Amino acid sequence: MPLQLFQGLSAFPLTPVNADGQIDLDRLGQMLERLVKAGVDSIGLLGSTGTYAYLSHAERSQVLATAVETVGGRVPLIVGVGALRTDWAQQFARDAEKAGADGLLLAPVSYAPLTEAEVALHFEAVAGATALPLCIYNNPGTTHFAFTEALLARISALKNVAAVKMPAPADGDFKAELSRLQSACVPDFAIGYSGDWHAAPALLAGAKAWYSVVAGLLPVPALQLTRAAQSGDTAATAVRDAAFEPLWALFRQYSSLRVMYAIAEELGLPAGLPPAPLKPIPSEAREAVAQALEGLRKI
Repeated sequence: MPLQLFQGLSAFPLTPVNADGQIDLDRLGQMLERLVKAGVDSIGLLGSTGTYAYLSHAERSQVLATAVETVGGRVPLIVGVGALRTDWAQQFARDAEKAGADGLLLAPVSYAPLTEAEVALHFEAVAGATALPLCIYNNPGTTHFAFTEALLARISALKNVAAVKMPAPADGDFKAELSRLQSACVPDFAIGYSGDWHAAPALLAGAKAWYSVVAGLLPVPALQLTRAAQSGDTAATAVRDAAFEPLWALFRQYSSLRVMYAIAEELGLPAGLPPAPLKPIPSEAREAVAQALEGLRKI
């Protein structure tokens, strides 16, 4: 399972809420069903797009139970288990395994800055809490911790650690970074990338997976981009990526999470408001979102 689990397009849905701020489980089920029917390679539940860091243990449990029931094993389910404390993350991992998840995604969430030794111990403890394969979530933009290649190599050798979700390299050279990481890490360690506007070059360079925000609501065009890049069709990939560029620009300006709430509204799948203190994108930007979606429909 690990090799297939952490390959291809992994779609990360929002965690919708109703007008009272409660998790809208019916809407979540609708969103998940759309991903299953589109044929995504996996679903990334309770990732950053799913606002896991803003949810209580009970809310996470509700989301997890609904997802497992809705998906019903038709698509692999990767569940985010990041938490401030190691014992909390271990419990989230156990909950995910018991509920029927296929894999785990772990970010080194912190308040006090973490050292490399602390992160290594954290991953060892969480990876050892279950038999599920685990993906390292390297997201310095939210955790304020950046994995060195040496630390990734060390953690890749841990039992059950199977993959990493990387940010784009600072120099934009995906091929060189992939070569270095593949040489440093254990064999068959699956290296994938997030940051949707970097998906095309990452996949063309040989990345195993695209961990995608936009695929959580727009799985069909995201799959078209993924399959074009996986096949090495640079021309078709460029066309698909160019069609997404208006959305990529909005993602860069307002953050992908905030824009996703606006996309959900435009699609008739309202997800409520982002968790406070986050705010929706400005009303004047909503027209740009609508235009961006219209452009995708034309390809």
